[in-house]
Amino acid sequence: MTSNSKIGIGFIGAGWMGTTLMQRIIEHQNGEIIALHQRSEKNARESLLNLGLSQELYCKDYSEMLDNPKVDAVFLCSPNSSHGPQSIAAMNANKHIFCEKPCSTSYSDYQKQLELAKSKPHLITYVNYLMNFDSMEKRICEMVKDQQFGKITQIQVNYRHPINISGNKSWKLRSEIMGDAIGMGIIHAISVMLNIMDANNTKPVSVYATKNEDSTRGFETAPIYNIMINFNNGAAGFCFGNVDLANGYDAYHNIHGTEGGLIFDSYLDRPNKIRFWSNKTTDGKWIYPLDPTRCPTETLWPKDTTTPDSGDVVKHQTGACVNHFLDCIIEGKASFLSFENSASTAELGWAALKSANSGQVVRIK
Repeated sequence: MTSNSKIGIGFIGAGWMGTTLMQRIIEHQNGEIIALHQRSEKNARESLLNLGLSQELYCKDYSEMLDNPKVDAVFLCSPNSSHGPQSIAAMNANKHIFCEKPCSTSYSDYQKQLELAKSKPHLITYVNYLMNFDSMEKRICEMVKDQQFGKITQIQVNYRHPINISGNKSWKLRSEIMGDAIGMGIIHAISVMLNIMDANNTKPVSVYATKNEDSTRGFETAPIYNIMINFNNGAAGFCFGNVDLANGYDAYHNIHGTEGGLIFDSYLDRPNKIRFWSNKTTDGKWIYPLDPTRCPTETLWPKDTTTPDSGDVVKHQTGACVNHFLDCIIEGKASFLSFENSASTAELGWAALKSANSGQVVRIK
């Protein structure tokens, strides 16, 4: 900890997402940015200026940041391909890790991350599958744990989000930088689906995936994936993911169970976005929990319920995920999205890629 008992943060990558997360750290009473390292010194210094931080926080060399005893934790918002090597170096330097998704674009780096995390249980690690902090997602998991839908037999979670990469940022389209489209964004849908199914005490056992390489821009990897997941209770999960040709942002959910079901459609206006039915709580009738005219008072959701409606990270639960990570450090408890605890999401992502490339069903250990 720093001299004033705040958690000292070394930050890497002050782009759109990075700058937003830096602002959330500043807002946290127990967080303090000690150093900022970025590929572009000019952009880094502009970010520091815009955030009201000292220009002296700019750190040209990443290893110098890791050697700084005031840095307790590292936030990785660098290009995807850097997440693996930078997180491994940080853990070797005994720093806590907040890592943007994907945790790695290399399977060998991913295995090394898990190995280090297991050997250093005092370090708090976290992969930023931030959709899980949305209040709707948390409520769905609570409903599933409460058996409001009974046994889930089918679940669909889409993630279609045209990635805003153009002009001088087109270098990010290269495969060695971005990795793959699953890790770039579709992994959010996989993470949400697995969290919901985990609340139903259900685990994935196999996956079959296909990919579509059509693209309007110069992606070096396929931007469109169709993923089918089989679970150990016989349930099937579907994920349609697209990071280039989508008709806008889409985080559609459809849950079907033996005692109920739920649909979330991000395209609809707010009162209509969510509807569900349950033999346990709604007498088997469809209700709209965000609309007081079509929902009994006892099942109405709070007015401030958030839903994942946009690809705009400023509107995402960035404050909640930063608070969660810093609180885990303070309390010395592992995050539910640590390298180890979120391994099922990463493993499924790797398995889906293997399936799409081979045309075969891939078993998940």
